[in-house]
Amino acid sequence: MTEIEHVDVLIVGAGLSGIGAACQLKTGHPDRSIAILEAREASGGTWDLFRYPGIRSDSDMFTFGYRWRPWPSDTALADGELILDYVRTVAEEHDVDKLIRYRYQVTAADWNSETARWTVQIDHDGAPLTMTASFLWGCTGYYDYEEGHAPVFPGADDFEGRLVHPQFWPEDLDYSGKNVVVIGSGATAVTLVPSMSPTAGHVTMLQRTPTYILPQPGTDSWAKLLAPLPDKLAYPIVRWKNVLRLVASYQLARRFPAQSKAMVRRFTEPQLPEGMSYDEHFQPPYNPWDQRLCVVPNSDLFRALRSGKADVVTDTIETFTPTGIRLTSGTELDADIIVSATGLKLKLFGGIAITVDGVPQEPSDQMTYKGLMVSGLPNFAFTIGYTNASWTLKADLVGEYVVRLLEHMDRTGARSVVPVRDPAVGERPFMDLASGYIQRALDGLPRQGDRAPWMLKQNYLVDIRTIRRDAIDDDVLRFTA
Repeated sequence: MTEIEHVDVLIVGAGLSGIGAACQLKTGHPDRSIAILEAREASGGTWDLFRYPGIRSDSDMFTFGYRWRPWPSDTALADGELILDYVRTVAEEHDVDKLIRYRYQVTAADWNSETARWTVQIDHDGAPLTMTASFLWGCTGYYDYEEGHAPVFPGADDFEGRLVHPQFWPEDLDYSGKNVVVIGSGATAVTLVPSMSPTAGHVTMLQRTPTYILPQPGTDSWAKLLAPLPDKLAYPIVRWKNVLRLVASYQLARRFPAQSKAMVRRFTEPQLPEGMSYDEHFQPPYNPWDQRLCVVPNSDLFRALRSGKADVVTDTIETFTPTGIRLTSGTELDADIIVSATGLKLKLFGGIAITVDGVPQEPSDQMTYKGLMVSGLPNFAFTIGYTNASWTLKADLVGEYVVRLLEHMDRTGARSVVPVRDPAVGERPFMDLASGYIQRALDGLPRQGDRAPWMLKQNYLVDIRTIRRDAIDDDVLRFTA
């Protein structure tokens, strides 16, 4: 009978979060055994999965890069290939690449209170495996890698061209000289349109509702200015400049929405081609940061629009036709290729079936603690980044907290720790954004509380204090020897 392998910390996911988590653990706890289980055949997560034209970060790389490993360029909005190289280079530098086990799909995890261990069920190339771990850390992100959001379009079966989803971009897709319609107005759509337009015959971004879009320089002027300085000096300066800009712009938008609307308009409207209406195509019916704001490097989207190779249509779909799309207004859009950039499907914790002493645990019945642990789940942490700032700002803080938490458990002799929910704390939605991909999933997500430490702050400056500096032992965490 094969002995079941045990590790001290089991990380699920080998993307930006999982690799960062392992690097921080190896630095803070070099004697602990660590394994990273990755369901796919390659590391990098999002940056390896998405292959559509122009895939890039919509956050600046000086806050999207790890705090403890400088981003090695003055490029502010980097493409996916550069980000993937950065993540894999960091993994190699810390020997974390040797900890990753590929095609290990975690299907279930059960906590045993007597042994103070997680028993994890794994599908490895169709063969069942079992491992145990003292601490389980979910770094799977929050969307479904296997399925994107795909609305049912009337008449889709009648369309004689190709219908593709950006999450599963066909390697053989040739759009040279073709008419392309990109359905959507979010970060993916505003990336695809300028990337495809130089080669395609014509690209139309078909949106039901506009999105706030801001042009941003592709390189960081401060990073270029400080390039002669050592990284350990220049990187924190540029990073903090961008952190403060992010926090300030978000807080101003929430407190002064009318002024923020006017500011976005002031930057965007002059970029539009003559005759294109800002009010019709770029003025959303909601306030800035009710949904995520999009940025475009070096005004590439607006340059594509001004070139005449791309345009924007704001309307709703009546039906697909054999040659394209007929809109509610009666307008027909000819298309050889239709790209359904309609968003993501959320899948929390990678869809793992979690039980505690054999009792199923539904995320929607639980409440998050500091946005990184879940009530009722012992020795469990998860990493989900900010929705209003760079993902990695939060991921780094979660890593630092887990390192501190394990140190505290070592000092006190505790084998397990669990957040105990306070019934007096009121509930709020897990993510406070009106974006469709979040609204579609809210019923299945855990809740956040209406006050600390159960509230998701979505504020890096506040989280630095509450996650990085506050004492570990509080009235919420229950430690068991």
